[in-house]
Amino acid sequence: MITTEQIKELREETGLSIMQCQKALEEAGGDKTKAVAILKAKGAEIASKKVDRILGAGVVISYIHAGETVGVLVELLCETDFVAKNPEFKSVAKDIAMHIAAMKPENLVELLCETDFVAKNPEFKSVAKDIAMHIAAMKPENTAELLEQPFIKDPGKKISDIINNTVQKFGERTEVGHFVRLSI
Repeated sequence: MITTEQIKELREETGLSIMQCQKALEEAGGDKTKAVAILKAKGAEIASKKVDRILGAGVVISYIHAGETVGVLVELLCETDFVAKNPEFKSVAKDIAMHIAAMKPENLVELLCETDFVAKNPEFKSVAKDIAMHIAAMKPENTAELLEQPFIKDPGKKISDIINNTVQKFGERTEVGHFVRLSI
């Protein structure tokens, strides 16, 4: 028999609904570790089913680290304004921005603008930036490294797990769009 306390504990850890937590615990026979693994797998499965949906909304969140020497802008995309306006969704975007500030994932724009050729020929910097922004607009490849990084607040999860949990929680396709990390 699954207790209310077990469900509450799993819900606090994952942020998912009571019903999802109860079903996962029942499936895992009350084992919390197995229930978390079940929820992770279901989150990935749900996310893969929603991959073709159109991302028509989202938020752009900024994060300025203490000391004001590192700043991040991150675009977290979703399907509807209803989800984009949700404080919990915005909190996920803020956490990802904080993670980017701390972990410095490679950014396509920065990579193209910091090549040896551009360094030796500064007049090409704006052209390199325009090309990088165009490529990133077609497909934000710069998110690949980010998604595989262990989350700074919980190294047991990757950023992709955070995204999958968000998909599972809100029932909408969610993706990190573009991001820019600036530092002095």
